[in-house]
Amino acid sequence: MKPNDLAIPILPSRSLPSTLAFYGRLGFEGEILGAGDAYAILTRGDLEIHFFLHTGLVPAESWAGCYLRVADVEPLYKAFFAAGLPLRGIPRMDAIENKPWGMREFAIVDEDGNLLRVGHVL
Repeated sequence: MKPNDLAIPILPSRSLPSTLAFYGRLGFEGEILGAGDAYAILTRGDLEIHFFLHTGLVPAESWAGCYLRVADVEPLYKAFFAAGLPLRGIPRMDAIENKPWGMREFAIVDEDGNLLRVGHVL
């Protein structure tokens, strides 16, 4: 079977151990790899996100983000909601809703200010 094409986001992290802990609360698993422990790979089912160490990152000034398009957003929303993230500030989780561009989605902003939109096509 031929593998599908795949894009994997690579996002900045001020502290890879903190990033692993944060995403662990959301059901991701992974480890810190590479020279100088400056890279991490996290997975949750078929989702994969990479992180690189960026100690000078200012979360409120971050422009980094990605979109995770999934088959069904509802189970992820429920699982992420159970992590108890705040509704405002950094980090935070936004409500799930149907968007005018034809997606049902929600958003997470992690502790480093990275925006992750998660959704499925309506």
